[in-house]
This record gives sequence, C-alpha cells and structure tokens, in this order.
Amino acid sequence: MRNIRIEISYDGTDFSGWQRQPDQSTIQGCLEAALGKILGEPVRVSGSGRTDAGVHAHEQVANFKTVSAIPSGNLVKALNNVLPPTVRVRKAQDVADDFHARYAVRAKTYRYRILQTTVCSPFLGRFVWHYPFELDQRGMAAAVGLVEGEHDFTSFAAAPGRGDDREETDTPPAGQATRSPSNVRTIFSSRIVWRPHVSLLSYEVRGSGFLHHMVRNLVGTLVEIGRGKLAPRDMRRILEARDRQFAGPTAPAQGLCLMKVDY
Repeated sequence: MRNIRIEISYDGTDFSGWQRQPDQSTIQGCLEAALGKILGEPVRVSGSGRTDAGVHAHEQVANFKTVSAIPSGNLVKALNNVLPPTVRVRKAQDVADDFHARYAVRAKTYRYRILQTTVCSPFLGRFVWHYPFELDQRGMAAAVGLVEGEHDFTSFAAAPGRGDDREETDTPPAGQATRSPSNVRTIFSSRIVWRPHVSLLSYEVRGSGFLHHMVRNLVGTLVEIGRGKLAPRDMRRILEARDRQFAGPTAPAQGLCLMKVDY
C-alpha cells in the first residue's frame, strides 16, 4: 500500500467547497472520482482542510492510499487529463505511511484580495472582492498586527456548529489524537499589502490553523475599520469580547485563496 501526497491548485468558483457533499460538485469529490477512474479502485482523499464554496487554492495538500504501481509523475499527467481545467494537480510524491495531510499541518497561509479600481476586469472578477470605495489603509494596517500571537478567535468564527477549516468526517491515523475543539489559534504573521499600480489591497495571514470563516470575518472587520466605522484599536476589543456580533460582516468568498500549507 502506497501513501501519495499531492499538491492541488483550483478555482473554487464553480464548486461547493472542498469537502465531499451529496449531489454537490466539490474538489474532494472531483479528485476521488478522477482517481477512482484512473486507479480502478475506490480512493479516499484527505485534505489539509476544507475551503468554502467559492474559495480558491494556490497550494492545497492532500494524500491518499493506493495499491497501484503507477509512478507519481505519470499519475499527475493522468489526473490532469481527467480533471476539469479549473482543478490542477501540480505535484505527486510517495511519502511515509504515517503522513496525513490534515494532522501533520504546522501552518497555513491565506491571502484575501480587494480590488479598488472603478471597473473590475472580467478576468479578475472571480478572484477578488471588487470594492471601488476609499479605505483608510493606514488604519487597516495598524489593526492587523493586533491579531498576531495566540488568541481566542471566537469573535471571528462562524456560527456555532462548524468549528474550523478541517474536514469533519476525517479520522486521525493510529497514534495521532484529534485536536481540541478550542477556538484558540496562533497567528504568526498578519499584514496588509498595497499594490498601487493595480489598485489591489491584499490581506496576508499565516497561522497555526483557522476557524470556519475566520479570515473572511477578519477581512470584513478590517474593511469596517477602513470605512471609519470602527477604529484600529477596536480590533483588540473585538478579540477580547469573544462574541461574533462585535466583529464585522463576512467578506465575499471569491477574494480568498489558500496560498501555502507548511509541514
């Protein structure tokens, strides 16, 4: 039995998120169907975590077990011949039997992009939040650093019932315990990047893990700060409140992209 790790990029616009769902088109379901067709056996793919409907990935990581002897390089070619053009397998490699894409994660990096041009190009609309209004970038930049470190991010979590961005149906490998359901996470870096030549504002955040909707809720709050509805110092108050009603609205899905998973 081989354990194969794959790296995947996808445009999440036309999918109902990563995690398989009955009668819905998902990235996980799409990969499992393609692998089943190529390998001639049922395959269960475990991802580093789940992205929501409309959210993209530059580098998602997953693994699966198979008895097939098809070389990893050939498997990449075969998968990309079967998968839709909005899903690409970038790399495949044999890894140790105990590697698990979800439970071995050390950190993830997300990027959220806000386009501030008057008119949004049709070639960008699927991948940005088009917000053609003035924002106080200095205020936003002052606020983002306040979420760095270890905090309880309940104020930025989705409604109760779905804790984080990990797969709900996945079970840990032997010897690896499930993680605590706590809403405490560690943010290693949090910053705003402005690219004036293309009027693109990006929020880039790297952390030990993320709650469901956490990045999008952070962005929604940052935009409220940029609009002057909240002050930069309010970010700390919102964190300490541990109550979703104190934070800003959830930013649209299409601006969010999983950029990197570290092991």
